[in-house]
Amino acid sequence: MTGRATRSVALLGATGSIGTSARSVVRAHPARFRIVSMAAGRNLDAFLPAIAEHRPLVVSVAEKGDADRLRQEFPGLRVGWGEQGLVDVATLPEADVVLGGVVGSAGLRPAWEAARLGKDLALANKEALVVAGELVMAAARDSGASVIPVDSEHCALHQALRAGTAGEVDRLVLTASGGPFRSRPLETFPSITLADALAHPTWKMGQKITIDSATMMNKGLEVIEARWLFDVPGSRIGVVIHPQSIVHSMVEYVDGSVIAQMSPNDMRFPILYALTWPERIPAFLPRLDVTALGRLEFFPVEEARFPALRLAYAALEQGGTAPAALNAANEEAVAAFLAQRIPYSAIVDTVARVLDRHRSARLESIAQALDVDAWARREATEVIAAAAASPSPATASRGEA
Repeated sequence: MTGRATRSVALLGATGSIGTSARSVVRAHPARFRIVSMAAGRNLDAFLPAIAEHRPLVVSVAEKGDADRLRQEFPGLRVGWGEQGLVDVATLPEADVVLGGVVGSAGLRPAWEAARLGKDLALANKEALVVAGELVMAAARDSGASVIPVDSEHCALHQALRAGTAGEVDRLVLTASGGPFRSRPLETFPSITLADALAHPTWKMGQKITIDSATMMNKGLEVIEARWLFDVPGSRIGVVIHPQSIVHSMVEYVDGSVIAQMSPNDMRFPILYALTWPERIPAFLPRLDVTALGRLEFFPVEEARFPALRLAYAALEQGGTAPAALNAANEEAVAAFLAQRIPYSAIVDTVARVLDRHRSARLESIAQALDVDAWARREATEVIAAAAASPSPATASRGEA
């Protein structure tokens, strides 16, 4: 993008934390951005004023009944629902860039369809690359589309990688806050409550990603995402605990130099970067006062505290459809924990059991990835039900895909 041409944005997940931040960025730069299509889930109370403000050409919601209500509220507005509605929002011809802020594997097909059509992706939906990163990136390469990460860690890597060539990179280092349980005594983990797990110390996020941060599954998913975004094997992607969440990630070059990106804990920074790349523009965002930081701390990850990270590395090493199974099982387990149907410790245990049942195959299509996603959800549901019916995890039945 050159000059000051207005960029037309398709916004997926308009009422979530990413979507709310994105609309703030658009609102602050009306000459640069226009939202031409939007999708949301079930939060019509937040979506109605967003539609009234941005006046998109196309919108979509999760349920048909909500779509019917929107048609009554906004006569003449094109309204869709479900998966096809998401795809319609993402592939609108007038959209230049698709900002994917949908949580979970629901964001996969719209991201792939948009990339296939040559639309740039500003991607906050890490699951699209976890489930089928090889396919999404191949579609972008074939069409000439750019994929710019919105996850703060990957946005940091994207910026730090501009300091050298691909051949000069030794390894990527993702930072993790450590969540609410970084220093909690391990012997107290059986008593972790939902409120404990949702009390993130540095970021305000949606419930699902907040739980993923607590287990550190989010960091495992980010390792898989980084592998596809930057074409770096998992063996050269590390994770360190950084409680202050100021250094968002780092790149270590072959000469030993480490380039880090820092900014306040505000998702508007990576959103603005992704929407304006390869430019940088003057922004309204708060500046980082380095003199007020005091100190920046970094610690190794304790596997006993965060076993989810090991599972993610194992799925990445196994390759093929394994990451899709990992992600789907985790989504089901987190949903069960949020519904208070399983204890905190059962989240990772459920994912591990589903992965044990899975026979990985080469990933060849989006349909195949979604089939594995559906299989893993069924298996996770079975594991959760079996665990609820018996205190012995050995009673969970076996299956495979």
